[in-house]
Amino acid sequence: MKNSDTTRIARITGILTQLQTKRIVTSTFLAEKFGVSVRTIYRDVKTLEMAGIPIVTEDGKGYSLLEGFSMPPVMFTENEANALITIEQLVLKNRDSSLVQAYVGAMSKVKAVLAFSTKEKVDLLSNRIVVSPVMPETNPSNSLTLIQHALTEFKVLKITYRSESKAEETERRIEPFALYFTLEESWALIAFCRLRKDYRMFRLDRILTSVVMDSHFTPHQMTLQKYLDDKQKKFRHP
Repeated sequence: MKNSDTTRIARITGILTQLQTKRIVTSTFLAEKFGVSVRTIYRDVKTLEMAGIPIVTEDGKGYSLLEGFSMPPVMFTENEANALITIEQLVLKNRDSSLVQAYVGAMSKVKAVLAFSTKEKVDLLSNRIVVSPVMPETNPSNSLTLIQHALTEFKVLKITYRSESKAEETERRIEPFALYFTLEESWALIAFCRLRKDYRMFRLDRILTSVVMDSHFTPHQMTLQKYLDDKQKKFRHP
């Protein structure tokens, strides 16, 4: 097989992967990603369509796969599998048990599609990576995946939150905005608090209960970068 043919096959496979992982992609994005012209992308997409892949073209927007269409699992390269195994060891030390459970489930599916030769190497690497047992003294949490769901669905969360001094517990209705992680505090949720009528940061290990409400909220106009910039200004000028 000619090198140009191999390159084109790799590119077409890459385009299919992009279509599987994103809701919609543009020809310009694909052309820049793979270093080819937009006209070449048009030809590649046509090749995928001729192969039976149901690609939907949305005028002025881009390409997407037909809703409900699925492909067999994508095979991982050895380097990609090694990267996931390395991250797995870090996730297993995470203080949020819901995240650990979800990641372990995902990794079991990843390992199921690895080639046998790669599985052996992955198992070897997994047994040769150690994360320091020294961790910050923080309480565990079990609400991260529930919060992620509320955040992406724009649903209001009802929580019971414990103050830093542990002397007060308040019930809040909050609008999840972003997740924040620090080595000192582990996971925290940035959310608009309807009680305080402002954005607040809630440490997950202080959230005693959390319930996703049926009510939705309007997506925030605030950007994460603006929130972080404002937070930094307040820190510098209390």
